[in-house]
Amino acid sequence: MDRIMTKAVRVGNRIIGGGFPPVIQSMTTTKTEDVEATVRQILELEGLGCEIIRVTANTEEAARAIGEIKAQIHIPIVADIHFNSKMALLALEAGADKIRINPGNMPLEELDQILTLAKKKDAAIRIGINSGSLEKEFLDKYGISVQAMLESMRKYVAYFESKGFEKIVLSAKASDVALNVAINEELGKLFSYPLHLGVTEAGIYETAIIKSAIGIGSLLLKGYGDTIRVSITGDPKQEIPVAKEILKVLGLRTGVNVISCPTCGRCEMNLASLATRVSEAVKDMDTDLTIAIMGCAVNGPGEARAADIGIAGGRGSALLFKKGEIVEKVGEEDLFIRLMEEIKGANDA
Repeated sequence: MDRIMTKAVRVGNRIIGGGFPPVIQSMTTTKTEDVEATVRQILELEGLGCEIIRVTANTEEAARAIGEIKAQIHIPIVADIHFNSKMALLALEAGADKIRINPGNMPLEELDQILTLAKKKDAAIRIGINSGSLEKEFLDKYGISVQAMLESMRKYVAYFESKGFEKIVLSAKASDVALNVAINEELGKLFSYPLHLGVTEAGIYETAIIKSAIGIGSLLLKGYGDTIRVSITGDPKQEIPVAKEILKVLGLRTGVNVISCPTCGRCEMNLASLATRVSEAVKDMDTDLTIAIMGCAVNGPGEARAADIGIAGGRGSALLFKKGEIVEKVGEEDLFIRLMEEIKGANDA
């Protein structure tokens, strides 16, 4: 997949943009000043594959806690700033690797000290526009639209550049997926700074994963996007596997791809259970393999010929195949074990 080349921006021990693979982000739901709870949640997210974490810096205590949190985690930490420039300064002094500001609630005249300190600390800044909190001048003129968001971004990027600050990441988010895609395409055409992708206020799990798959995935398919966050109401641990899967199915992450047929009247085994068990067992493997779990000979090995390893179900047994060639017949009770032997062998090769 061809990707749009952007400037490389270092954020702690990660690089965003510059042709590097898209980075997965999330945000904590704890009170940031509760260092123990925040660190615990971040470490859990790290274990799932989160690569950059954002925390709210809505109080002085929260902003100052960032240093103590940073000392106990292994990924870059971003301070989320709204309304109060003092929180940005405190977060930067505490060691935030990046801060996120929202032009809708952070006036230009309050930015000078932030830009000076961010330069001194070698921290990055994300200019994060949100359709729900646009600057009044652009909202009155254009309404909630691509043009309003684009003009706001132009204004802030120009100001940053006029001050010699270019360690910038851009984001423009909307809960409307079509608007979200349209504004990010325009940003990608206009600027060379890295793009952070996400659909804001995406909702609960079932809705959020659909909105994110479309809103993030369609942009990634066109080459846009250097870092992503799948926003889901509730436990942020739900976000990481979805983000990984979006990247994996687009070929932007390695991993085992399990394909399975929807089943029909020809299927004579519990295919859904087998597909679920296999998917769970391979979720942390990083080898590029395609595994096919098919209910009958119609779907596999014929239609699943390109799969590295697969099974075609029958009555009480299934055919095990590799690259479309039948290897052996396996009893249904031994299918999972036998299939995993082949997968692990290929993964270890």
